[in-house]
Amino acid sequence: MKFLPAQLYHFFQYRPSRTNIVSLLRFLAILALMVTVYATLFHYIMEREGHPEHSWVTGFYWTLTVMSTLGFGDITFDSDLGRIFSMVVLVSGVVFLLILLPFTFIEFFYAPWMAAQNAARAPRELPANTSGHVILTRLDTVTEALIGRLAQYHYPYVLLVPELDEALRLHDAGYKVLLGDLDNPETYRLARVDQAILVAATMNDRVNTNIAFTVREISEDVPIISTANFSASVDILELAGSSHVLQLGGMMGKSLARRVIGGDSLAHAIGEFDQLLVAEATVGESGMMGKTLRELQLRERTGISVLGFWDRGRFEMAHPDTSIARGTTLVLAGSEEHIWNYNRLFFDKPRSEEPIIIIGGGRVGRAAGRELAERGMDYRIVELLSDRMRDETKYIIGDAAELAVLEKAGVMSAPAAIITTHDDDTNIYLTIYIRRLRPDIQIISRAVLERNVVTLHRAGADVVMSYASMGANAIITLLSRSNVLMLAEGLDMFELPVPKALVGKSLAEAAVRNKTHCTVVAWKTNGDLYINPDPNKLIPPNALLIVIGSVDAEARFLKLYVE
Repeated sequence: MKFLPAQLYHFFQYRPSRTNIVSLLRFLAILALMVTVYATLFHYIMEREGHPEHSWVTGFYWTLTVMSTLGFGDITFDSDLGRIFSMVVLVSGVVFLLILLPFTFIEFFYAPWMAAQNAARAPRELPANTSGHVILTRLDTVTEALIGRLAQYHYPYVLLVPELDEALRLHDAGYKVLLGDLDNPETYRLARVDQAILVAATMNDRVNTNIAFTVREISEDVPIISTANFSASVDILELAGSSHVLQLGGMMGKSLARRVIGGDSLAHAIGEFDQLLVAEATVGESGMMGKTLRELQLRERTGISVLGFWDRGRFEMAHPDTSIARGTTLVLAGSEEHIWNYNRLFFDKPRSEEPIIIIGGGRVGRAAGRELAERGMDYRIVELLSDRMRDETKYIIGDAAELAVLEKAGVMSAPAAIITTHDDDTNIYLTIYIRRLRPDIQIISRAVLERNVVTLHRAGADVVMSYASMGANAIITLLSRSNVLMLAEGLDMFELPVPKALVGKSLAEAAVRNKTHCTVVAWKTNGDLYINPDPNKLIPPNALLIVIGSVDAEARFLKLYVE
């Protein structure tokens, strides 16, 4: 019942509803006049038959029972005139009460009432005091992941939906929706875009251009983040008013390529904040095997901090008693000098010169190839469609599911394979296939849907990166609350002002790592960056903390110290 006022408001504000109410009232007036005429004729005929004792109430009673076909039979006529009159009343009652009245009620009242209820569930306007919200223009894999991150950081959002049926479906699924056309300035005015903190345009390049241009008619200041599929669209989107343009395909390709180890045991950087580097190193035939972190004393010998390690696609916290086995992938944090010290101590064999295999020659695959070339690594792209070929020396045309094609690409000697297709089923299939062919190869795969990340790890992928998570994190990074860098699927590095609960305490005293499973790897104060600070040193006020942890650990950190 608490929604009744809103429904009534939408019902009476809807102009066709008011017209329909007038039509319904006109029909009821005609019906009332007909009943009154029949009641009068009832008295006239009864008097002719010598029964003047019936009251006016009796006349209306008889008329309604006959028109509704109830026909109790307690009052009847004796003459043929009376019986003919009864048949006329009966037939007109069937037509008006049993046919026209229900149809009129449904057409002129019930249907508009249901439409008003639907309009209340899918509003066309946000309250005037709405502010600090994010406006989304499409529900896709990226924005679905983004909605989860917005909830984590307590950002309100609204999803613009042009079609009523789709808006109702999404509303019933739990999304905050607003009904309106994406190319209509009034939609953004009613969405309070001038009070929003971000507009995320994730449609195709042409629609995103229209959205950015339309939003700029309403607000010159609101940040607009647009996604672009083609490089040529970047300048046009910026000219239309986009504050930031994200080429997610290119970003994904670069991210995948950066995770290639290359067959060596060196630590390779996978993320950077100022001078702080986060690196991964796969343990080979070095002196680390069989020893614990306590025995290795990496921090004392190299200055580097061991954050954790990867176990079947899951990031696990490292402890002093963590034992190192061959093939363990360590996650390290430190400066460039610290990384160099580590590599100098634990280098065991040079990087393989064999080309990396990239499966899929789309935007993601081509971007991965360019990134590998910048790192001085050779590669081969396996592509089914010949019209995607850019360089004959780098492309192998054929189906990656065929052994001959993979052998031509060098699968039996390649140190790594990057799987970049936009179909998760294909990626899972190829991961299983390549892992069976080469148990020792590094497999890096793209996942379109977040739910398939775990499946790809089970299939044998060493590294899986979700397109949805990467896009959501890229957008979150551009918001003002915190800087977030996605190091791997499920592992983030983020920056935030030191919470009041931690000011004046040491990391050892606060037990941040034990309580949240996050690691404070550095802090910035007065323009200086302190990497891997002493756990017993007091955290200064007004510092910026750089923290690394899984998505769940990050949520625990924010809940414990920030909320």
